[in-house]
Amino acid sequence: MDEIYLAHSKKVYKYLLSLCNNQDIAEELTQETFYKAIKGIKKFRNDCSVNVWLCRIAKNTWIDYIKKEKQITLISIDNELENYIIENDIDNKDEMLDLYKQIHKLDEKTKEVFILRIKGELSFKEIGNILGQTEVWARITFYRGKMKLKEELK
Repeated sequence: MDEIYLAHSKKVYKYLLSLCNNQDIAEELTQETFYKAIKGIKKFRNDCSVNVWLCRIAKNTWIDYIKKEKQITLISIDNELENYIIENDIDNKDEMLDLYKQIHKLDEKTKEVFILRIKGELSFKEIGNILGQTEVWARITFYRGKMKLKEELK
């Protein structure tokens, strides 16, 4: 398990940080994720990569945390859209405000795909596995979300 921790802890931490946007909570949830992984290692069926399995555990751990704390965590989207902003030459405050408004109008699955892809640095295949979908679904969801943002901002 030490090898798994060393190989995957940074990715799990980055994923959790993208969900909660709080370093302390992400660290705590990362530890909890690996604790749960150790307890449930016999349940690992090897039908997906270890990284995807750990991210599933991390996501469920985060959801449990949110339920327990009864708090709504707003996800920062500054870093996720940096490339989009540069690509589309968005540089004034009003355009940025419009962009943020449009992102918050996206459905939850699309927002999650954006976060996992850009901030979590996961492949579309890994995103599909984490969300219980296919790689193609993750690609299409990301593309449609991006196109919807472009259309809304015109």
